Amino acid sequence: MRRVIDHKKRDSYISRYHIDDIFELEMKQYMELFLFNKNEYICKTDEKLEYLFFFVEGKAKVYSTLSNGKSLLLCFYKPFKVLGEVEFMHYETANSNVQIIEDTYCIGISFENIRRFALNDSRFLRYACDSLGEKLIRLSKYSSINLLYPLENRLASYILAYTSKTVREGRNIIVFEGNLSEVAELLGTSYRHLLRTLNDLCAQKLIKKNQQVYEILDLEKLKKLAGDLYE
Repeated sequence: MRRVIDHKKRDSYISRYHIDDIFELEMKQYMELFLFNKNEYICKTDEKLEYLFFFVEGKAKVYSTLSNGKSLLLCFYKPFKVLGEVEFMHYETANSNVQIIEDTYCIGISFENIRRFALNDSRFLRYACDSLGEKLIRLSKYSSINLLYPLENRLASYILAYTSKTVREGRNIIVFEGNLSEVAELLGTSYRHLLRTLNDLCAQKLIKKNQQVYEILDLEKLKKLAGDLYE
């Protein structure tokens, strides 16, 4: 995590997402811009969180760590999301892991300043309650996804979240790469089942193995297969 001293960039995000409107008081002076690089964590389970973050650019995955040591994917974060309202409200440590997929910017306000200036701010508290309600609804949805949706659909959604553009043999292509053992664990399946499903997607000509990565052949069909899972 790196604090970015660029008021013009910070103010552009504040304006784009109307972050000022969340508060009754003028809070811009307490808003800081942070950059998280790929693979960094905004928070980890049971670690203390000191900022309320507004997710304004980039992409991250959210997953829980279970008591048996395994991990389970919950969702992906894209702008605009808020992180930390649960921990702020209950003075608790983080209850999930938020890991950066691509370089990400967040507007942060320290819990100290939130508690000092916005603890009795009805507009902010209403916004926090709305956000918590939305997360509760999403949690119910994600539980159903992991139980009821075929791996093919969930894998398609995961692949789309991790695509990147590259050049191979003089061609501009979109690829998916990742640790397949980790992917299998996050999606709650076996490594063998994951490989079978990847082969099925290859047979449907949605993707193809290209050295150590999978090249996306039909992005639109892959999006249709993924639907809005994990969004």
